[in-house]
Amino acid sequence: MGKLKQAGLICAGLLGGILISMQFSAMAEKETRASLPIEELRTFAEVFNAIKQGYVEPVDDKKLITYAISGMLSNLDPHSTYLDADSYKDLQVGTQGEFGGLGIEVGMEDGLVKVVSPIEDTPADRGGIKSGDLIFKLDDSLVKGMTLSDAVKRMRGKPKTPIKLSILRKGETKPIEVTLIREVIKVQSVKSKLVEEGYGYLRITSFQENTGVSLAKHINELYKPGPLRGLVLDLRNDPGGLLNTAIGVSAAFLNPKTLVTSTDGRTADAKHQFYAMPEDYLRGSRDDYLKSLPAETRKVPMVVLINGGSASASEIVAGALQDHKRAIVLGTTSFGKGSVQTVLPLPGNTAIKLTTARYFTPSGRSIQAKGIVPDIVVEESANGSSSARLREADLENHLDNGNKDKDATTPAKPQSKAPAKPKATPPGNEVEEPIEPPTRELASKKDYQLSQALNLLKGLQIIQNRP
Repeated sequence: MGKLKQAGLICAGLLGGILISMQFSAMAEKETRASLPIEELRTFAEVFNAIKQGYVEPVDDKKLITYAISGMLSNLDPHSTYLDADSYKDLQVGTQGEFGGLGIEVGMEDGLVKVVSPIEDTPADRGGIKSGDLIFKLDDSLVKGMTLSDAVKRMRGKPKTPIKLSILRKGETKPIEVTLIREVIKVQSVKSKLVEEGYGYLRITSFQENTGVSLAKHINELYKPGPLRGLVLDLRNDPGGLLNTAIGVSAAFLNPKTLVTSTDGRTADAKHQFYAMPEDYLRGSRDDYLKSLPAETRKVPMVVLINGGSASASEIVAGALQDHKRAIVLGTTSFGKGSVQTVLPLPGNTAIKLTTARYFTPSGRSIQAKGIVPDIVVEESANGSSSARLREADLENHLDNGNKDKDATTPAKPQSKAPAKPKATPPGNEVEEPIEPPTRELASKKDYQLSQALNLLKGLQIIQNRP
């Protein structure tokens, strides 16, 4: 009975500590503590005690508590998760554009590791790993029974060391075995090209700390030969990244103090509006990287390319430019990742990544599980076909749209200007792991969607030049 009581105290203390670390307001915290589910905690304590006493092998207390935290978070939605010390460090390093491993974004499905996307020009990409692949074995270890963090740990390692992946792939009757050599993954998040005289192409593959600075450099390079008559912003297969960077990218093309996005959740910190101004896209005391941009950047005719692989931060940018009629969005409907994950540090250099809010476009449309619908639907090829893609709405336990009382087809008029005294920017710890898209030649002439975007820009230019 003493052990049971002790286990109960451990569980109650654990849950209480998590609630405190989440930095809710004093009143909300007090109410939440007062309503702790004592009966459920007692059941939890009994299970904890049963495992400690009767499991076939001894289990460390820390491991059991970690499993309990992981289970709580993973069953909420696909993006809430527990980050142990290594995963937390990897997340922090990953947003800086350099990290070690195979170059692959993964999730869990039916106990197996599911490939969301390989990173361009990495071991995974060069080895033929595809979106949707199910990894069931790492070297000689079965994935079934591992947590996602455990699986990721096994895939990471010292550069130049090999690992064998055993894969189930749709359409293949036999498992596929691929041996990859680990290496340091360096991600170049912005690329550009002058595809034709007067027509520029910008590709953003992920939203990292330096993406805004890099974007400004690329735009200035595109303008060196002379003014642009049209610009294509390619956000296809861009799975997102840092929120403040998405605000900065949007601000490069919108008038100052224009509303970019808003978030709404249960806590005060989760309710916020973000505008095209330095206070919302800069961190620290860095210089404003957008001040050197040509004035024409905010006026040049634009087309934004999206597809089912465009998620989160890329959907924020596409939605803002679409709502303010700053650009025509072309392609196929985006992924629909419209939720905010806030990283909350815990003792021992660990953290939880918790879904705390939903993103909304300037007109009030929820992105979650719906995505950004393009103004002009253009499939990947001339015959009208596009590759089948997994979307947010297909994920188990996905968060609903949260916009049930609004007619999504008739959005409200966008708010164009920030208030005179904008709200203070919240802590700014909303992050997602940045991942690059699959290999695609930069601005290829065989890229059907890009060619249609250029045709559209040329048409708009002709119309604008008519008397």
